[in-house]
Amino acid sequence: MTTRILFVDDEADLEALVLQKFRRQIRDGTVSFLFAHDGVDALNVLAANPDVDLVVSDIAMPRMDGLTLLEKLQAAEDKLSTIIVSAYGDMANIRIAMNRGAFDFLTKPIDFADLQTTIDKTVRHIDLLREAQRRQMAAERAYASLSRYFSPNLAARLADDGGGLELGGQRREVASLFTDITGFTTLAETLDPARLAALLNDYLAGMTDIVFAHDGTVAKIVGDALHVLFGAPADQPDHATRAVACALALDAFAEDFRARQMAQGIELGATRIGVHAGPAIVGNFGGGRFFDYTAYGDTINIAARLQAANKQLGTRLCVSAAVASRTGDFCGRPVGDVVLRGRSEPIRCFEPLRPDEAADAGVADYLKAFAMLEGGDSGATAAFATQVGKRADDQLASFHLRRLLNGARGALIPLE
Repeated sequence: MTTRILFVDDEADLEALVLQKFRRQIRDGTVSFLFAHDGVDALNVLAANPDVDLVVSDIAMPRMDGLTLLEKLQAAEDKLSTIIVSAYGDMANIRIAMNRGAFDFLTKPIDFADLQTTIDKTVRHIDLLREAQRRQMAAERAYASLSRYFSPNLAARLADDGGGLELGGQRREVASLFTDITGFTTLAETLDPARLAALLNDYLAGMTDIVFAHDGTVAKIVGDALHVLFGAPADQPDHATRAVACALALDAFAEDFRARQMAQGIELGATRIGVHAGPAIVGNFGGGRFFDYTAYGDTINIAARLQAANKQLGTRLCVSAAVASRTGDFCGRPVGDVVLRGRSEPIRCFEPLRPDEAADAGVADYLKAFAMLEGGDSGATAAFATQVGKRADDQLASFHLRRLLNGARGALIPLE
């Protein structure tokens, strides 16, 4: 790479002397020179040649001296590194120049070996500055891309790391969370496009804000549905606890949002949420022009199916035992041993609850009825019927009552 240097000096023979002393470097293409006879001339040359790398300037010159030129160069947005040249005894002006931002200085008569050394040192300094600027710009671009997926704090950490956008995957322990609005496709077909866009944007903004507040990663948004990860890309030993807390907060927001839409005459369905924890392959997959931060594996598939299972179970939230067992002070009601669609082995599932919900007397009644169901007690039917009679809105109790009335026994629940 050629370093372009502007020499500013009113000595008539300096140009020929510089070109003679640096002829080998000029021939090799490592340096090239431009020349100006005073500060005014120098500013005109710089305006016409924005690719100049550094300035070597005398102090004593007509029209505009080197100190004034230096001041103008330092006031510019792109501050050029400047080497000041002055008489041997002119230390007062040299000190002023250094205080005004000169990178280095030389004294006259110029020692060209010293000039070469000083130029080399200045070029190294310029290269370091440019590398720092490049890194900063790369970090800013990375942050802009990463902030689509990650909470602001995590996006900043990944951008500063410099490897946030590298392609590739790794096996991690994660908690995977899926959300979906019931009947949204049908609703979308009936709403005015502008109204639909406003509704969906407000909903997704609120949902992603909650995910980011829990330091979750939005791996994907498809229509109204979100896929969220905890434990990736950064380690989160409490990923299951975060996922459950996030699921409860998302449910509260979605129910409030739904009520507000219903008040405006929009029949918005409930948001269903499923969560599972386990190993998955996570990372950036794609190509040079596009990347998709996502996750693959059985853990992800199970979480998606738990979300879908809510429809039959009558619940809005469904988490696996793998999540519940890793969540400190987990509060929830057992759903049963669910055989998810496309699987043969059952998974114990729970409906997570907030602590205030778990303290409700109805939860204790449900737990008694479920214990009877699990133990094969024939009184389970009456216990669930009593529960439904007291709390008609308890959809999970209603689900078990229907099963028992249709001849099912025990806690094994095959889903279609």
